[in-house]
Formats: sequence, C-alpha cells, structure tokens
Amino acid sequence: MAKKLYVGNLSPKADEATLTALFSMFGAVEKAYLIPDKETGESKGYGFVVMSNEVQAQKAINALNGKKVGDYTVKVEETKGKG
Repeated sequence: MAKKLYVGNLSPKADEATLTALFSMFGAVEKAYLIPDKETGESKGYGFVVMSNEVQAQKAINALNGKKVGDYTVKVEETKGKG
C-alpha cells in the first residue's frame, strides 16, 4: 500500500524533480509535489512524496529525517490523518 510522507524545511530552490530523485534512492516514488505560495507561486519550503509501499517509505524516513540536504536540515515523516 502506498505511503504519503511530509517533507519539510526544503530549500526554496527545490523542485519536484529534485524531490523525486532524492526519494527514488529508497524506492519507487508514485508522486512528489511541493506546496506553492498562492501569491508568489514559489515553494513554501515543504511538500509531499508518495512512496509505493511502507517499507520504502520507512527507509526514506530513517535515511533523510533530520539530515542535511544542501544547506537545509529536512524533516521527513508520515502524514497524519487521511491520504
């Protein structure tokens, strides 16, 4: 079953291709997207990644949560609630 992850404290320069590439090291990424600011269209610094299964998602969390990606220490965790 697919697992949705929250990814926070991303570089403002991060894009969806970068996010997909980063998480692909841990398994199949079904979807990766950033949340844009409604006024500027620029990234708010967080997004979501949907991994193909829970094992791959947990590998990504263990490897990336609290680690430096570029100049930023990212936060990676399972989403809470629905979806």
